[in-house]
Amino acid sequence: MSYEVVGITVLWTFLFGYLIVASIDFGAGFFSFYSVLTRREHRLHNIIQRYLSPVWEVTNVFLIFFVVGLVGFFPESAYYYGTALLVPGSLVIVLLALRGAYYAYNTYGSSKSNNIWYMGIYGATGLLIPAALSTILAISEGGIILEEDGRVILDWLQFFANPYTWSVILLAIVSVLYISAMFLAFYAGKAEDHSAFEILRGYALMWSGPTILASVFAFFQINRQNPEHFRNMLGISWMFIASFICFLWAVYYLWKRMKLGYAFILVMLQFGFAWYGYGRSHLPYILFEQVNIYEHFTNETMAIALIAAFVAGLFILIPSLILLMRLFLFDAKYVRGSSPKKG
Repeated sequence: MSYEVVGITVLWTFLFGYLIVASIDFGAGFFSFYSVLTRREHRLHNIIQRYLSPVWEVTNVFLIFFVVGLVGFFPESAYYYGTALLVPGSLVIVLLALRGAYYAYNTYGSSKSNNIWYMGIYGATGLLIPAALSTILAISEGGIILEEDGRVILDWLQFFANPYTWSVILLAIVSVLYISAMFLAFYAGKAEDHSAFEILRGYALMWSGPTILASVFAFFQINRQNPEHFRNMLGISWMFIASFICFLWAVYYLWKRMKLGYAFILVMLQFGFAWYGYGRSHLPYILFEQVNIYEHFTNETMAIALIAAFVAGLFILIPSLILLMRLFLFDAKYVRGSSPKKG
């Protein structure tokens, strides 16, 4: 396996980690706000806060690793994406700052507040951030970033008029709600909070259908936007079929209220097959047809150093998350609302 393939695989793995962890986080924020609107906060808020309290500070580590690695492995990507994504990128930074401010205020403030305006901003960022980030996937299919007189510009008319752009945004939003609801339903079941579990189970089942429909819609929109990529996807169609089978299996377990932990593992496999299938079929391009992993890769010395650093980062980050989950999220006392065990 070449350095180029190893490099992009490591980066894609970091982005997949962010996809799962951040989706739970973003969806939890929206459901927390929605519970206030529907006057169900007394049934949902505690279980959501129990998840968010130990996790929110590490969520964006995956994204930071990816951005740094993308520029490090493929310096040319900064030239194209850096200018064109100035507006959506700045929007994401502002939204993340607002979300972080709410977390800090709610977690470390002298008083906890469920002010409807604060909660509204918090809940809205849970949908706006993935929507903004997903536009990068739409842009990467080509035809939107242009070069004129030595300048890189984003064709906003093509961007907003493109059905594929909206299909990706729709898929990002419904996927966030589905992934989050599936995890929180499992977590509520683990906590033996039957009232919260039934509500979250309903949310997960409700968003499961739209997630598949949005996936199919986005899949066929790729054919209109980038036929070459679509043909590559058909060549590895087994990965997308496996993703759909995992989806059916996960929803079956949730419907039957059984093996909720396995159900969420199947959700991760569902998105894992689809994510790596999409990424593999997108190669060798990072941006059709302007940034190629083989033509725009960094030098060999830098590649070896970056691969070593990022693999080491994975071996530190993943065990750290597992330890965090064992000490807090899935501690027998903490998950039921008590302080975690010490010593």
